[in-house]
Amino acid sequence: MAKKSRNRTQSAPAAGEVGPRQPCPCGSGKRYKACHGAAGGAAPTFVARPFEGMPSECDVIALRELVPAATAPLTLKEGDRTVRLATLLPGAAPAMVRDSGDIWLGLQVQHSYGNPARDLGAVLEAALATEEPGIVGLMTAPGDGPSIQDLISDSSLDITVHDGFEYWIDDIPDRDATMEAALEQANDGVMPTSRLTSVEAAYWTNVGTKEHLRWVMPHPEDELLDALARLHAAGQDSVAEDSRFVGMFRAHGLLAPVWDLPVGTGAEVLEGPAAKFAADLDEALKGGELSAAERSARAGLANRQVTIR
Repeated sequence: MAKKSRNRTQSAPAAGEVGPRQPCPCGSGKRYKACHGAAGGAAPTFVARPFEGMPSECDVIALRELVPAATAPLTLKEGDRTVRLATLLPGAAPAMVRDSGDIWLGLQVQHSYGNPARDLGAVLEAALATEEPGIVGLMTAPGDGPSIQDLISDSSLDITVHDGFEYWIDDIPDRDATMEAALEQANDGVMPTSRLTSVEAAYWTNVGTKEHLRWVMPHPEDELLDALARLHAAGQDSVAEDSRFVGMFRAHGLLAPVWDLPVGTGAEVLEGPAAKFAADLDEALKGGELSAAERSARAGLANRQVTIR
């Protein structure tokens, strides 16, 4: 007796949804059904675009995922405590209350509860509730409550990219040899990085064997892929001489295109070409139906995406 076919008709995920056997968008490496799609609430709720509505959203994503050392002041909606957002704090601490009472918030942390913007909001609330110096963190998922963008009044962020982690001790007048040694060790792992000034959320970095431009963009993914495909097919996707568009990261609901650059390119020469690329991209975003060549380019670009969060 013939066996029944094991092929079963399954409905494809709706647009924007993640299939149960696909990688979880949180970047854990697990399948969605075993991570944030687990039955019975085994995993915390995953928010696809947690920093939406955050001032300088694209830069915040870059600081969380791509930039080694950077800071930005935050202005509270209520209260006059000084708050500083940082890529990384000592020991990957979620937050620190300094001797002065100032609060530092870290973006690059070890916990992951599905909504990093809510995590930041919860940590900030906890830090505001104390003036005792020390580390403030999360041991469990914070539950419902305000996200970081609900607690601040900034319309944009004034971001400073640092050569190293000197900001860890810039409020300490008397530094001992232990501090200096720890700082030197941390700085050994920092890759030179610069933020372009002609466009938003574009960061040049030197990784030694090559240089990169990594650029977090705010556009909806499908529209951005179409536009990038048009530029690629037209040979308009260069940002410097001998640069090569190599793919994209997907992080916190947005795409970050990446270019390889020849060693010695530097950040300064990218300013003009990046501004031109941004203008060309704006025009490409207005396009209609893709041509056959553009559809082929789009398929190739879609295969060069890596989800990191």
